[in-house]
Amino acid sequence: MAGPLPQTLARGSGTPSDKKLAEGDQAYLGGDYAHALAAYSAASELAPRDPAPLVGIARSLLAEHDVPSGVNAAPGNETAREAVTHLRAAVRLDPSFAPAQLELGRTLLVLGELDTARGPLEQAARLAPGDPEAQSAHGIAQLLNGERGGAAASLAKAAELDPNNADRQANLGTALLQAGRGGEAITAYRRAVELAPEVAVYRTNLGTALLQANDPKGALTHLEKAVALEPQRATVHNNLGYALLLRGERARAMAAFEKALALDPKLASAWINLGNAFAQEGKRAEARNAYEKARALDPEDPRVEAALKDLEELERAPK
Repeated sequence: MAGPLPQTLARGSGTPSDKKLAEGDQAYLGGDYAHALAAYSAASELAPRDPAPLVGIARSLLAEHDVPSGVNAAPGNETAREAVTHLRAAVRLDPSFAPAQLELGRTLLVLGELDTARGPLEQAARLAPGDPEAQSAHGIAQLLNGERGGAAASLAKAAELDPNNADRQANLGTALLQAGRGGEAITAYRRAVELAPEVAVYRTNLGTALLQANDPKGALTHLEKAVALEPQRATVHNNLGYALLLRGERARAMAAFEKALALDPKLASAWINLGNAFAQEGKRAEARNAYEKARALDPEDPRVEAALKDLEELERAPK
């Protein structure tokens, strides 16, 4: 089985083009992206049928212009589209060159072109079965396209190949949770927290998974830690409040919801949760006000209509 893809593009052949590739690799890894771009461009002129320089050009362009990574991180970005042009050319030159397929798929994900990214990433995973990034990127594309079972398998492979990478464990946990395998998801999230205990999102992921498993007590520790790590993120306060509400600690829960809304008044789920807390206290007018604010923010959320219906039934009930 092929191992991980090399970070560098030079092959050590000693040809003039390969020497330029090596120069580009060194500059790229050293953060001198303009120099890397020039070297890779020179390599492409010396070996116009080699896909490797085109991959280097694309990488350098993305890095030099600080194009953000991540799914849908830069929709419509002109530099990313230019990189895609180079990467498509590289794939046409050699469809079996795994780095070209991988970089093409990842860049399409950055542009938000999820359907289009699927093919190149599937090819990258097939061509480089031992590369954790190829398996991971393919799994993320599968997850985004609704292929939950396939995503879990790909992301499990990525985590197996790179067991000490917290991101791989967290991505696996998300895929497992969406596939309805909550217990396994909790195990993966726990591993992510063990590897990176000071990353708030891993704590939040684990806490919300424990909430779904009806373990608010277990969730509370991780959600409180997430709030301590990221006190300015509204969603972590909202998640903490939900756990507290399930535990019957309404006063603390309401304080958490109010903090979330102070940070983000447009967080509809926090308005719903706050309304539920008011309803539990018998404060129906305050509950209705909170639900109406949630409905104004997200008219399609079925939770709002369900909550308002329950409230109306309470209001009609004999006193």
